[in-house]
Parts: sequence; C-alpha cells; structure tokens
Amino acid sequence: MGIFGYGGYRFWELNVINSSLKTKITGRELQLSITNKNLYLIAKEKSDLTEALTNEQSKNNLFQGQITGLSGVVSQLSGTVGVLKKLSQTDPELLKKYSKVYFLSEHYVPSKLGVVPDKYVYKKGVLEQIHADVLPFFEKMMDSAEQDGITLEVVSAYRSFGDQTSVKTGYKITYGAGTANQFSADQGYSEHQLGTAIDFTTPEIKAIFAGFNKTKAYKWLEENAYQFGYVLSYPANNSYYQFEPWHWRFVGVVLAAKLHDSHQYLYDLSQREIDQYLVNIFD
Repeated sequence: MGIFGYGGYRFWELNVINSSLKTKITGRELQLSITNKNLYLIAKEKSDLTEALTNEQSKNNLFQGQITGLSGVVSQLSGTVGVLKKLSQTDPELLKKYSKVYFLSEHYVPSKLGVVPDKYVYKKGVLEQIHADVLPFFEKMMDSAEQDGITLEVVSAYRSFGDQTSVKTGYKITYGAGTANQFSADQGYSEHQLGTAIDFTTPEIKAIFAGFNKTKAYKWLEENAYQFGYVLSYPANNSYYQFEPWHWRFVGVVLAAKLHDSHQYLYDLSQREIDQYLVNIFD
C-alpha cells in the first residue's frame, strides 16, 4: 500500500511538473513568435528605408546631372557673352588685309596711340607712335633683342592718312610712280595707318633699308618676332609689294605663332580665317 501510495504521489507530482513545463514552453513559444514578428517588421522597415534612400539618391543624381548640365550651359553662355563683349571692344580693322585690298578712310585713327620710347627710335627726338595696346609687346620684343645683342631701331611707325599721302608723293617724285607703287602703299591702304606696323633698321645700315635682310637683326626677327605678336608682311615673292624685310606688323601672339609654325604669312590666309584671331589679338 505504501508503495502504491508513493507511486501515486510521484505520478501526481510529475503531472504538475509536466504541466508547468508545458506552460513555460507555450510562453516561450509565444515570446519567440512575437520576437520573430518584430524582427520581420524591423527587417521590412529597413528594406523600405533602403528603397526610399535609393530612390532619393537617384533623384539627387538626376537633379545633380541637370544642375551640372545647366551650369555647363550657363558657363558656355557666359563664355560666349565674354567673347562677344571682347570683340565689341576690339577694333575690327586691326587684322584686315589692307595692301591693295581693304581701304582706310582719311578719318581713321587708332583708338589710342602710345609713344615709342626715344631710345628705340632711329632719329632721336622724332615722335614715333604705335597702337597703345601693342606698345607692351613692342617693348618686350625690343628688350629681348637687346639682351641677345641685337639693336633694332624704329624708322617709321604710325602714319596718318595725310602722312602716307606725303610719303607716297615723295616716293613718286624721287623714283617715279611705277617704281614707287612697287614698295609704297597709297594712302588708305597702308598698314602703318593702323598703328600696328613698324619699319626697322639697325645702326650698321642706318636708314638705308637695302641689305636689311642680310643683317643679324633681320635673322633675329625671323626667329623671334612671332613670340611678341609680330609678323613679316611682305616676304620675298609676295603678290603685293617688293620684299620688305624691314616691315613688321603686329597681329597678336596667337596668330603670329600659328603663321610661324605653319610657315605661312598673313596674306596667305583668307580674311575669314584671319578674323577668327581678332578676339585674341592682345592676349
């Protein structure tokens, strides 16, 4: 009886323990289910946030691309406006092919003229002028030549319409009209009226231009003048005048370098080609 009684008690006790364990397991399962659900919700929220972030980044990239595009357009427009403004402030006559082609009236005078320092002038005390914006390039060239042991002197620079008339008349009287026309422009067709052309000489030949092409000064100009924006207007065998190795015209560093590198002369190009360099003439 005692054995049966003890067995019944243990059976009851085990049932109680089992029931308690089931309750705990059920609770844990419930908690686990809730936790899994929460994890799912968190994962879904993270996924939604990631998708939203990706969408926003795509929009930002799109807007950034549009802004960049607009900035490029604005920059391009600004550049165009800048070029047009620069052109509007630059004398369109400065790169024209005047020799027997384009004409300057008696009223044309460069917008501003600067005085050539007397130390560079052949006849000391004689006023020689060039275009004021060309003067800095001219002085750099003269100083550079001096540093290389070359002495260049200015015989003639700016000449007005009236000055050119007097010069041409004098040549006609001295040499005859036919000969004078071979080396001297009529008034209105001279590059000197622009204030950008200069006739050079050296102490060794003085004001007699013949033989200038055999001097070290001419050789130096051939090799270096383009770096300062100057070019030889009338090379040997040109179609306008006789070979004038002493006559050099400022056309700007960009165009001068282009002509030098391609072994061309100003009058080899069409006026349309030349006009493209007007905006850079004083750069």
